[in-house]
Amino acid sequence: MGLMKKAKNIIQNIKNRFAEVNLITKITLICAVIMVLVALWMVLFYKPVHNAVFHPESHTIVAVKSGDTLSKLLSEQGFTPQDIDTIAKKLKAEAGFSTLRADSDKIDFIKPSPNEPISKIVIINGPWHQVELSCAQPGDWLCQSIDIERDTRITYHSGEILDGDSFYLAGQRAGIPAGILIDVYDLLAFEMDFERDVRAGQKFSVVYEENYASNKKIDNGHVIAISFEALRGNVKMYRFKKSDGTVGYYDEMGNGAIKSLKRTPINNAKVTSSFSSRRKHPVLGFTRAHKGVDFRAPTGTPIPSAGAGRVIARGYNRGHGNFVKIRHNATFETLYAHMSRFAKGVNVGTAVRQGQVIGYAGSTGLSTGPHLHYEVIKNGHHVNPLTVKLPAIDNLNATNKKAFIEYRKKLDVVVDDLSANPDKVIRLDSLNADNIPESK
Repeated sequence: MGLMKKAKNIIQNIKNRFAEVNLITKITLICAVIMVLVALWMVLFYKPVHNAVFHPESHTIVAVKSGDTLSKLLSEQGFTPQDIDTIAKKLKAEAGFSTLRADSDKIDFIKPSPNEPISKIVIINGPWHQVELSCAQPGDWLCQSIDIERDTRITYHSGEILDGDSFYLAGQRAGIPAGILIDVYDLLAFEMDFERDVRAGQKFSVVYEENYASNKKIDNGHVIAISFEALRGNVKMYRFKKSDGTVGYYDEMGNGAIKSLKRTPINNAKVTSSFSSRRKHPVLGFTRAHKGVDFRAPTGTPIPSAGAGRVIARGYNRGHGNFVKIRHNATFETLYAHMSRFAKGVNVGTAVRQGQVIGYAGSTGLSTGPHLHYEVIKNGHHVNPLTVKLPAIDNLNATNKKAFIEYRKKLDVVVDDLSANPDKVIRLDSLNADNIPESK
């Protein structure tokens, strides 16, 4: 009886309190109770309709390996010989695609749901391109080639040479990627000797492209600008697209920065013997002229041609060992000596491009160890490769030079902005003078 009385009292108290609440609060409480009851009913009694179940696409991504062919991979996915033939012909005729590249290409086989046949094939053959095949109906495939839009951004890094540094080490410390550093080496090698021109305290900066897709970095692009405080003065280079669409590198005033010859054919190689009119020969023991520069290089190091030209001599003699001589124009010739062997296809009469490997470092002939002996001959006379004034390959005409100066001034403003705000995102649509980089 006591419990019944207590229960009645509790219920009466609730009624009394509820009676004291205003009308709006009562309505709110009633709605809350109804929502709770509906939610409980949904949980306990509602069952979804089977046809409303969502099946996501099913993807099977296959990385192309050595020995894989399109026919083999399609067959493994259950395609018939007739389907394989149709797909191969479509790819060749409408996308110009016929060969898969091992360790590079990927194929994405897509099904609308796990239990349905493949309705779409995506061949991913590079970060910026893919080919898509869609099945409109059994045996009928539509093909389209798709270029992925690049979001190209300008990136700025600067550094300083410290005691005991090489430029490469200083560049790595500054956060410059290895591939970009190699490109910078190739450009600065036209103006600098990295063994003799690099000193502690020198400052440098590099501006280059980074390519993004869907806000994710994919790869690096071109070097846009370089600045280096060299011993002979500040070296600056800018990448610029001319009115005819060709691209080159130019100094601040629009003069060609790419010279006809490189001062140091092998990047980052240490100079072991300089050009001299009087040098004691390490093998012969007497003093005579040293008509070139020696660069230390392990046996087998590739030796690139310092400039474009034609091979006029290739052979062996007692002093030079295996050597190659190249005529670049009516004024300049270069000679490369003590090679361990010649590059395949390099013979007298062969036309070579700048940077093409013509042989490999060694110690043949009168030599005390593996190295490259490099000579530059100007108008028939030997000159010092590290100091001779070299002609530029490409200077701008008056119209392009005017456009370049305007472009360079605006690009300098962007570079200054990045220098002061390294985390700022600046996008680049093109390097044409008519389309200057703009901050976003």
